[in-house]
Amino acid sequence: MAASGPTAAQPLQPPLPVLYSFRRCPYAMRARLALVASGMVCELREVVLAHKPAALLLASPKGTVPVLVLPNGTVLEQSLDIMLHALHQSDPWQWLPSSVQDLSATLALIAQCDGSFKVHLDRYKYPNRYALPDGLGDRAEGAVFLQKLNDLLATQRFLHGGHFGLADAAIAPFVRQFAHTDVSWFASQPWSALGAWLTAFETSKAYLQVMDKVPTWCEGQSPWRFPAL
Repeated sequence: MAASGPTAAQPLQPPLPVLYSFRRCPYAMRARLALVASGMVCELREVVLAHKPAALLLASPKGTVPVLVLPNGTVLEQSLDIMLHALHQSDPWQWLPSSVQDLSATLALIAQCDGSFKVHLDRYKYPNRYALPDGLGDRAEGAVFLQKLNDLLATQRFLHGGHFGLADAAIAPFVRQFAHTDVSWFASQPWSALGAWLTAFETSKAYLQVMDKVPTWCEGQSPWRFPAL
């Protein structure tokens, strides 16, 4: 009698990109948002930054997140690069600006967020790290950028324009962090348009999906698919 066995060959699953992430990191948050928007499936590896796994450091010695390792071995170490890579694969929600000029303006706004605003955000949120008595001076400096966003949102619903897009996804996690540093102070500012925009972001399906808690990754565990089915 012939040996028993499978009646048909089982199809092999192609390897997935691997995303090293940390749930509360705003850089990792915006990378996950872009993956959700694009529908690009990956293996999500949630890490604890105080105990960085060897696999993360092997892929990216800088040891920060997010890091996306593609099946061909290419490593993307910057959150904006991950966003653009995912959206260039697929952009069903039309997050990418439609013209070169609009893309340039979007990237310039994101650069302001990632540059001076992020500096003031860090110093406002963690003044002790910078030997500051408090973060009030940096709060005032960061508020200049927030006022700019509010003025823009007073004329259009989203930073992208008529719908949520790349600029919104890239900047909202940092505005959220600034707002949550002192919720009462933020709520008292004359930024009704910015406040409504932030509330819409924090209650959106995409935000709630990327903020789902997942187990901390360890070597050898079953892959955690993201976005989830």
